[in-house]
Amino acid sequence: KATVSVLNCVSRATNTMLMRSAWAGMGRRWVSEAAINKRHAQHKLTARERVELFCDPGTFRERDAEVVHNCNDFGLNKSHPAGDGLITGVGKVHGRDVYLFSQDFLVLGGSMSLTNAAKMCKIMDEAMKVGVPVVGLNDSGGARIQEGINSLAGYADVFLRNTMASGVIPQISVIMGPCAGGAVYSPAMTDFTFMVQDTSFMFVTGPDVVKTVTHEVVTKEELGGAGTHESKSGVCHGSFVNELEALQKLRTFYSYLPLNNREGAPQLKATDARDRDCGVLDRIIPPETTTAYDMHGVIEPIVDEGSFYEIQPKFAKNIITGFARMEGRTVAIIANQPKHNAGVLDIDSSSKAARFVRFADAFNIPIITLVDVPGFLPGVSQEWNGIIRHGAKLLYAYCEATVPKLTVITRKAYGGAYDVMSSKHIRGDMNYAWPTAEIAVMGAKGACEIIHRRSTPEELEKKTKEYQDTFCTPMQAAKKGYVDAVIKPSDTRRLLCEDLERLKNKKCENPWKKHGNIPL
Repeated sequence: KATVSVLNCVSRATNTMLMRSAWAGMGRRWVSEAAINKRHAQHKLTARERVELFCDPGTFRERDAEVVHNCNDFGLNKSHPAGDGLITGVGKVHGRDVYLFSQDFLVLGGSMSLTNAAKMCKIMDEAMKVGVPVVGLNDSGGARIQEGINSLAGYADVFLRNTMASGVIPQISVIMGPCAGGAVYSPAMTDFTFMVQDTSFMFVTGPDVVKTVTHEVVTKEELGGAGTHESKSGVCHGSFVNELEALQKLRTFYSYLPLNNREGAPQLKATDARDRDCGVLDRIIPPETTTAYDMHGVIEPIVDEGSFYEIQPKFAKNIITGFARMEGRTVAIIANQPKHNAGVLDIDSSSKAARFVRFADAFNIPIITLVDVPGFLPGVSQEWNGIIRHGAKLLYAYCEATVPKLTVITRKAYGGAYDVMSSKHIRGDMNYAWPTAEIAVMGAKGACEIIHRRSTPEELEKKTKEYQDTFCTPMQAAKKGYVDAVIKPSDTRRLLCEDLERLKNKKCENPWKKHGNIPL
């Protein structure tokens, strides 16, 4: 890892500030320079370095820097470090406000105390009042055992704020060290969770407990490392090579998000013409319907150049989710990926896309859906593990969404998956199809094997060709008004930009209810 020299530069630039802030309150003591150097040798930044690198220079204003814990048991009466191992405050990122906290592993292991929780809750309450996102930089040994149930009470106080803030302000968690036990549930309830490779871990119970209870031998990395959570569990929305990259990419990510649920999607200055050449799209769909292609090759020409920021790229690869910009305006992209499992919908891809749709809808971000889906994945495992319930999540999310919804069918749109992927029937605002689109109950071969099951092979082949020509085209749907237009692929960007401009003031309300009962 070639980060040591950079970390040393960061250390020299911030060391004076760090040492000043590390000066403890009652029973004054220093965080030693040796401890800081040891941390850098582990390729980790200090809690304050993380804050200063994430915020615009000179903008961070700390809160409650002198607050101390009130526990006097188990020797803690001899140590009352100022700030109690948690840095909280407000700063700016690209000139926009942000509330944040950073756990300091160098002070009592960054453990959660009642005082810690009170500091967190204070900034979360204020963030909700003023409508500003909260970013948490997590690096903690867990609950402060010396405080007993007070520590658990502190966690619960934070969990409640996470829940109340959900859908009101964006909440982002970055795991930059250990995060275990009850501590994992706060990041899990935030909107996005990112991790640093090799140095961050999340698990409810660690490897030792797992070995004792289940006799399974597993490492921390295998059980709860970034690789596990970004590719297997889906808990992590993305990972970074080191902390410097994490903070830099986090700043970029923050620029896509509105500050709260009353604001529209962020609008930057348009630098990419809506009518630029997108001729590559006219040639991207293979002539054989069974041949795979990369949907990224469709996304990139449509959105503003270089603006696509993918979310959960290594989890449920058969569907793509991410933010992008269209003429400077933030949009959410959901797209089937034919390159992986033919773009079929399964349990993981349905859950992944559903949560992303709901975030976009909660924060007024228009949704663009690119469709090439052969249906839902068949199989005993999928049925037994609840594909019906999980698939219904995505259907529910699209149905309840009231933001502008634009849909482009590039190739296959078969069966129930056609309905689910933001079809006209579930309030899609503009639904387009490319000439290569196939909108049908199922593929021609499968349909004819059912309809003409008593036919000879020669007759079946003829019937299949007839079915393909008649029904596996976009024209049947266009004649019925289920797609608004069959368009030239190279016109897609221009049309979507025009639609987004026209729909920016869209008003649509759902019936009053306490809340819906999404099939969780």
